[in-house]
Amino acid sequence: MSLSDDSEDSQLKLAIALSLQDEVDHERNHAKQKSTEPKSENATIGIFSSLDRKKMEQERLARLAGKRNREVSDMHDENDMPMAKKKGGLSADLSSYHGDVPFPEGVVKRTWVRGYDRTNDDIKIEEIFQKKDLVLAFLSSFQWDEPWLLSKIDVSRTKVVLAAFAQDESQFAKYVRIVVPTGNLVPHDWGETGFLENMIFIIDLPLKLSRDENTVDSAFLIQIQSFLRAMGVEESMVSSLAKYNFSKADKMRFIYSIPGSHSGASFFEIGYNALGRAVTSLGMDTQGPLQIDVACASLGAVKMDLVEAMYRACQGHGRGRDHESTNDDPGPSSLNPTKLSLNERFRIYFPSHNTVKNSRGGQNAAGTICLQKKWWLAATFPRHLVCDCVNTRQGLLMHSKIILVRPDEAAVNRAERGQSWAYVGSANLSESAWGRVFKDRRTAQSKILCRNWECGVVLPVHLSMASQSASVGVIPGIIPVPMQIPGRRYSQDEQPWFFQTP
Repeated sequence: MSLSDDSEDSQLKLAIALSLQDEVDHERNHAKQKSTEPKSENATIGIFSSLDRKKMEQERLARLAGKRNREVSDMHDENDMPMAKKKGGLSADLSSYHGDVPFPEGVVKRTWVRGYDRTNDDIKIEEIFQKKDLVLAFLSSFQWDEPWLLSKIDVSRTKVVLAAFAQDESQFAKYVRIVVPTGNLVPHDWGETGFLENMIFIIDLPLKLSRDENTVDSAFLIQIQSFLRAMGVEESMVSSLAKYNFSKADKMRFIYSIPGSHSGASFFEIGYNALGRAVTSLGMDTQGPLQIDVACASLGAVKMDLVEAMYRACQGHGRGRDHESTNDDPGPSSLNPTKLSLNERFRIYFPSHNTVKNSRGGQNAAGTICLQKKWWLAATFPRHLVCDCVNTRQGLLMHSKIILVRPDEAAVNRAERGQSWAYVGSANLSESAWGRVFKDRRTAQSKILCRNWECGVVLPVHLSMASQSASVGVIPGIIPVPMQIPGRRYSQDEQPWFFQTP
């Protein structure tokens, strides 16, 4: 994670693992190669090129992976925390799965964490990679541990690439796995230190049985292809996704942010505008009041402008306050959040100093949980909306980013009542991640400005009337909620965990 005194950028934190079969080799992407090409300061898509390049290279990587395996084993042996007790539920190894598609409907999991009981809601990185079956992995992350990552992959059978393409249909596997985690490719983000957890969205999409299958354009596919193209992924890899049936994914939406200012058609495809558009396209827009819980690992220099914009986006109105008077406004909301008591309806979850101090890993485990003290003390910071983020797994810290939205209890029996839904992805609560709408002084055109690469998924949640009106800790079968809800508001003299102090 990149932080500075002048910016609240949290940068790209995502990893997409695509389980495709491909027989085409790519040369390794050395840093010195093509040194004259322009480079993005934010994108980190050049993690690896093909590891199936030469026998010598493969042997070197295998030795490196073996060395790291021993190191990880030694670290675990020295750890005095109890091993997780085996418990009924998810198998410890999904690589032996015999069905056609393990996660056809899409699912959200919490990372397994060493020392905690296994449940149906958690998953290990080994279970995502399916080491025995994985043929090719396309990986992207802001931060990674190469030796550790290689210990999770069989380099003699799996190609790890930045981008690849298949020569014909026989080159493709039975399904493609799309994974959007809230963490990076480092061991502590995947529970191996026992101190921190993340969340992961996973969906497995089957290969089309015929060219005529699912010919309707998929909104999910279009958005993920647009995002990959913006990242600079080869068109052959991007277009190859159309070989898979995305019909199940179209029950949800893929949304993203790209650094820079965006106008015209892309205005509604970025940041919180994309969130509002996704909510509307799924038929979940509402003019009624909502209850919103936002958990994140980092907070930027948040102001009420951003909070109000996010609230409107959750209603399905994707625009900022300074965009309300423009001609291309998608339509005003009958509910003015400046007059609404957001204190009763909008909660921001961030751990207090004491929660971090008393956690299993203590203060040393909170290096990626970030808030600067000067932002917290600013008169414009919405401190009254912040709740202590206490994990439902006792003593565990969170690096997850999640938004939970449900109709306000008072609106349950009203016709304008909206639908419950959730966002899981990489975006923390900041303008850098979600954007800021402004009007270009020269062209008078509305634009949205983002500074980060982010991506995530919006998932509808179908609940009974009874559970909609309750404070639920788990959205059954859909979202394992990681924090205690409703959160306890900060007391007047209480402080959050500060990443940097004066």
